[in-house]
Amino acid sequence: MQIQLPDKVSEIIDRLGAAGYEAYAVGGCIRDSVLGREPNDWDITTSAKPEEVKQLFPRTIDTGIKHGTVTIMFDREGFEVTTYRIDGDYEDGRHPKEVTFTACLEEDLKRRDFTINAMAYNEQSGLVDIFGGMKDIQQNVVRCVGNAQERFAEDALRMLRAVRFSAQLGYQIEEGTKAAIRKMATNLKLISAERIQSELVKLVTSPYPDYLRMAYETGITKQILPEFDLCMETAQNNPHHCYSVGEHILHSMQEIEADKVLRLGMLFHDIGKPQTLTIDEAGVTHNKGHADVGEKMTRDILQRLKFDNDTQDKVIKIVRYHDQEIGLTESGVRRAVSRMGEDFFPLLFAVRRADIQAQSDYLREEKMQKLAQMKELYDGICRRKECLSLKSLAVTGSDLIALGMSPGREIGELLQELLDLVLDNPECNTREELLRISEEKIRSDK
Repeated sequence: MQIQLPDKVSEIIDRLGAAGYEAYAVGGCIRDSVLGREPNDWDITTSAKPEEVKQLFPRTIDTGIKHGTVTIMFDREGFEVTTYRIDGDYEDGRHPKEVTFTACLEEDLKRRDFTINAMAYNEQSGLVDIFGGMKDIQQNVVRCVGNAQERFAEDALRMLRAVRFSAQLGYQIEEGTKAAIRKMATNLKLISAERIQSELVKLVTSPYPDYLRMAYETGITKQILPEFDLCMETAQNNPHHCYSVGEHILHSMQEIEADKVLRLGMLFHDIGKPQTLTIDEAGVTHNKGHADVGEKMTRDILQRLKFDNDTQDKVIKIVRYHDQEIGLTESGVRRAVSRMGEDFFPLLFAVRRADIQAQSDYLREEKMQKLAQMKELYDGICRRKECLSLKSLAVTGSDLIALGMSPGREIGELLQELLDLVLDNPECNTREELLRISEEKIRSDK
């Protein structure tokens, strides 16, 4: 097999080779090249030790020199070059206590996580595939290199990475690897929230976000997202639903584009349903107030997983508003946009469409028609550029001060009254009309 290496990668490998060292592109870049994908970055492994690498290249950064990694800089582009190594004992579930440099490529590949990530390539030797990565690619399998329990003991995050790779590639996890995950999933408690978050986002934004089911089945979510386990175990006996809460969530993620905020929004939109479950005399399940409960739960989960504030705010809004009633009139839609935010409101159409698609067929056509009607009303409001917030109101606080009002809370209250008027009567949003109304209000309050 021939792989087209970038010119700079070839130059690094050739320069190391000319100096008497072995060097190969390795890992994910080879996997992606085999799959016909564009690699995000190119990692290089070599028999040269870090100091020997640094002597051959004028611009290097000691990014991980303790573990054998030097970054070579070419025109502001960095390439990580790591010496062949054998890892010592892992004491923190992530880093080896010590590493031993080796001249043997096989020893270096042996320490890697999965067979599909343990292939190396250079133009002289071609593809080096000692552990059957190509066979596993052909059979659509994620399999640990060597003993799966040893690989997961070295870095517990590899268990979540196995599910993430399967979701990105549409692969199955090999049974021995899966059994090791079930046995060792509790070790994920050793992993930082930031690393868990990164893998979770990659999983839910993958082509197969419903593979989160595999994380549930192997005990991973019990450690990192136990709230989801409860959803998987909560049935919905309701004409609007045909799945458990968890399965509904998984199907809804499949029905929306692979955007981080939207996928996370669907992951958490019904997270409060188990806590609000009631069953009526006919045996029908209900979840009144689940959005309010889910909003608080989502904030707690996102903070626990160290998400940034912007992501938290946007995802929480999806949970809060995903099924909130909106009047199907121009006034009702204007008020909803004003309440939810002009930037957020357009997201609601994709969210509600995904939610409906993941429900039963019961009243689906009517629900979709209502959603289309809401979109038509919203589009008309946007075309007419009608006022939806204080920032597009035809008067400002300065105008009210010029009318004689003293700066303070009363100005904000009057502006809100004017906005309420305009949301119902957009034709009133002219400077002349709002100043007239304001003058009358100020006189009547004296």
